[in-house]
Amino acid sequence: MRDHCSDEFWMSQALKMAARAEAEGEVPVGAVLVLNNEIIGKGWNCSISHHDPTAHAEIMALRHGGKWVGNYRLLNAAIYVTLEPCLMCAGAMIHARICHLVFGARDEKNSASGSLLDVLNHHSRNHRVMLTGGVLSQACSAQLRAFFRLRRASALSDVKNVAI
Repeated sequence: MRDHCSDEFWMSQALKMAARAEAEGEVPVGAVLVLNNEIIGKGWNCSISHHDPTAHAEIMALRHGGKWVGNYRLLNAAIYVTLEPCLMCAGAMIHARICHLVFGARDEKNSASGSLLDVLNHHSRNHRVMLTGGVLSQACSAQLRAFFRLRRASALSDVKNVAI
């Protein structure tokens, strides 16, 4: 089961995965899947490099975790993600029977894990996922803001160079 005192530790591991995504030119989102206080799956966004719209950090961590336990059901596992999950990732967590989702930064535009929608605890679902948001939120948000600030500056520079 989860050790409630370690949320910050596990989120710091997810932040390392997000840094890996950023180093590869991907949106810096990272995830770690934890079972019995051990990482059984790691993931970072790699949709661009894999040419795969499903290659989100959460999906990659769930895939590795499923291989680790030899089952797509990841009972009693917790997933730590630097950004609040989208609809696809939240659905995968339900199907995997994740027991707990811990996320860092909120996503008011694309979330399906509490901020915009909450499919994880929808009344029609027979499996509910415990939810903890805002863990290391400042660090997670800062990483994303810095990435997009740099990307916007680069795009603006490209436009100025074309205009000359």
